[in-house]
Amino acid sequence: MAVVLVTIHVALTGTRAGGVAGVCVDLILFPLDTIKTRLQSPQGFNKAGGFRGIYAGVPSAAIGSFPNAAAFFITYEYVKWFLHTDSSSYLMPVKHMLAASAGEVVACLIRVPSEVVKQRAQVSASSGTFHIFSNILCQEGIQGLYRGYKSTVLREIPFSLVQFPLWESLKALWSWRQDHVVDSWQSAVCGAFAGGFAAAVTTPLDVAKTRIMLAKAGSSPASGNVLSALHGVWRTRGLSGLFAGVFPRMAAISLGGFIFLGAYDQTRSFLLELGRESP
Repeated sequence: MAVVLVTIHVALTGTRAGGVAGVCVDLILFPLDTIKTRLQSPQGFNKAGGFRGIYAGVPSAAIGSFPNAAAFFITYEYVKWFLHTDSSSYLMPVKHMLAASAGEVVACLIRVPSEVVKQRAQVSASSGTFHIFSNILCQEGIQGLYRGYKSTVLREIPFSLVQFPLWESLKALWSWRQDHVVDSWQSAVCGAFAGGFAAAVTTPLDVAKTRIMLAKAGSSPASGNVLSALHGVWRTRGLSGLFAGVFPRMAAISLGGFIFLGAYDQTRSFLLELGRESP
């Protein structure tokens, strides 16, 4: 019973820590995300809005940010506990991969509707977020809000399979080298490196996801076939098209990894310490 209560406490700690960190990151780095979306859009950067209306779609991101990050981290922490292994075990990276993958599958249930509305607002800056949300519901129903769920999961799982084990491994290596647990700023540096690397290698999947979410209802990309979307981009724009937006994506996720994972570790440590001191 005591173990279960500790697990629930850690999971709730992860929820609050992840949620607070997620909101900070999404709002601070939103302009980079808008630039990336417009670079990946079928109409091209300038026609999608260029540098105008750089905060278009921010209400959708703000509403979805906290529950999305919280859902990820409560799942991530719970699965890590459920798959508990010795910290020196060679299975540790596998545990982190499975926990991160499970977290992404759950978080995408919240992330995808928010992402669909946000990305359409980013390439149609003259249309308000609520107007776009209403149009999706009227024309496509709830299914329209979940268009791109599979492609988002297919992007997020490989991303997390790279980012989180790399982040945890870098922290473990740094802790071993200095003979004590890493500080929050060190965790943040590890998060920046892990996030930037993961962002670069998964950019083609991000391009496919963007094309699927932005496609007109009834068109071929709107079917959600990732391979078909990738082939279409390759055929029309080549390798540069598959890696469209890679630099703003890397910059945003590196900075995001620094803020998000550093803030997450700091908040998590603080809340756990507070929990120990409480009677």
